[in-house]
Amino acid sequence: MNLVRTLLTHALIAVLSCTLCLSAYAQDASSQIKSEIARLEKSVKDHPLSDPDLKSIAPMVADSLKSTSDALNSGHLYLALEKLGQAEDLLQGARVAADKSDIERDGLPAFESRWGKASVKLTALDKDAHSRDWKNSPLAIRALAEAAQTRATPLLEGGRGFATANGPKEGLFYVGQAEGEAEFSIFCASVKAQAKAQRFKLRSLLPELHSLQEKTNAAFQPPKSIDLHPRFIALNSQIKLAEELDSQRFYAGALYAYLDAVRHYGMLDAPTLDPAQQEQVKRDLAASKARLDASSSDDSIAQLFLERAESYATHPDGSAPSSDEWRGARVILDKVLPAYYEAQKPPAQLAKANGKTVDVTLVRWPYT
Repeated sequence: MNLVRTLLTHALIAVLSCTLCLSAYAQDASSQIKSEIARLEKSVKDHPLSDPDLKSIAPMVADSLKSTSDALNSGHLYLALEKLGQAEDLLQGARVAADKSDIERDGLPAFESRWGKASVKLTALDKDAHSRDWKNSPLAIRALAEAAQTRATPLLEGGRGFATANGPKEGLFYVGQAEGEAEFSIFCASVKAQAKAQRFKLRSLLPELHSLQEKTNAAFQPPKSIDLHPRFIALNSQIKLAEELDSQRFYAGALYAYLDAVRHYGMLDAPTLDPAQQEQVKRDLAASKARLDASSSDDSIAQLFLERAESYATHPDGSAPSSDEWRGARVILDKVLPAYYEAQKPPAQLAKANGKTVDVTLVRWPYT
């Protein structure tokens, strides 16, 4: 009996030690994010985004930084990091777009010179991204870093396209966004957060992505394709991003992008919720949170989406969630989280081609 009691005591001490360790790492990560928020806020204060061509960007940056702080204050670490990435993207885009005097003076050659420097920098950073050691970091942080790094190159290429088609200065914002994404990826790699001991077994998600693309194509019919056109653009963009991540073996990022695509697809037909159904969402969120908290696995990517759902259902200022937010929370519970747990299973076999094929090239702007 004494031996059993001793073993149980040691086990309890081990669990408490692990919990305290994770809590300490979470404090480190939270402090790092707070410092980065403060740095960006000081940048905006010291050097306001006053360019009249960018007047819509300043409030967007401010909103993103406020959302980051709100998420952090609510204990939503991964959501805060996701929001921070959006702020970095917008602010760096605006900074580069505002620095246009040489472009206005010297035209396309000046843009090409700046674009070339950015390209060299991003190529080096992309190489570094493939060699990072993520073994002790939560998968959600790794996923956000991989997704940001992979978005950078298409944004840079898109900037060159806009500069050629619409004038040199029109491409600057996208060059800045590309640099912002790469810098955010570096910041993610610096975040001190400890993953749970049991690791998620990452794998290719091509079967799931092909299946989702087929369902998306089938759903793209009037009137839905007209009424929900922005949603279809976001959905296809996330599938495209997930496929690019998957092809580079950035499987954490691929899972993150795939689940976001599942969310967009679920929103196509998500019904409006009545008050009783809204209360059920709150209960289901609590149950899902308890499940993740009790898990010994690194379910941080699922945690990120759950944090999103919680932010939809409960606002820091006490305001009422919108109808779309209630729908979004329900979709995460009913579609995204089940898709996450399904992704832990072995992949299904890809369907084989039936012989004759036709290649179709779709031209669209990436990640918009």
